[in-house]
Amino acid sequence: MDIDELIRTKRAIRRFTDEPVADEDLTAILEAGRRAQSSKNTQPWTFIAVRDRETLRRLSETGTYAGHLAGATVGVVLVADHATAEFDIGQAAANMQLAAHARGIGSCIATIYEPDRAREILGVPGDRAIHYALSFGWPLPEERDRPLRKGGRRPLEEIVRLERW
Repeated sequence: MDIDELIRTKRAIRRFTDEPVADEDLTAILEAGRRAQSSKNTQPWTFIAVRDRETLRRLSETGTYAGHLAGATVGVVLVADHATAEFDIGQAAANMQLAAHARGIGSCIATIYEPDRAREILGVPGDRAIHYALSFGWPLPEERDRPLRKGGRRPLEEIVRLERW
């Protein structure tokens, strides 16, 4: 699939089979995150890959809409070196999600609303920021085969201005 098709067909997948994500697929996904661009090439991230079901369940309780982490076969918690690294973290997350989608692996982002609790679960130092995690897994057939909705995004003409407002 070319990049335009990957971007067009990428969707949030929140329900997964129990089939594990292979180590080589996980490595490729993490490598895509590592290769993301960052401001001044600071690479202000650490990725914590979590396969343990109990840890994923506990992490799923740290955000109002993070429940899909409990059903993932692997989660990746995005740890930032500082609170102002969110744009860079987003770049890494997008790369990882596209790399997963290219392999047929589904993903969804979760916002961590209880970062102190997530830090305690994972043993992350207090000077690091945790705001996001990604769930990954093989989509359930009904998730995978669900037709893409027509629309779903505002038209380009509605969101782009040339030169000035």
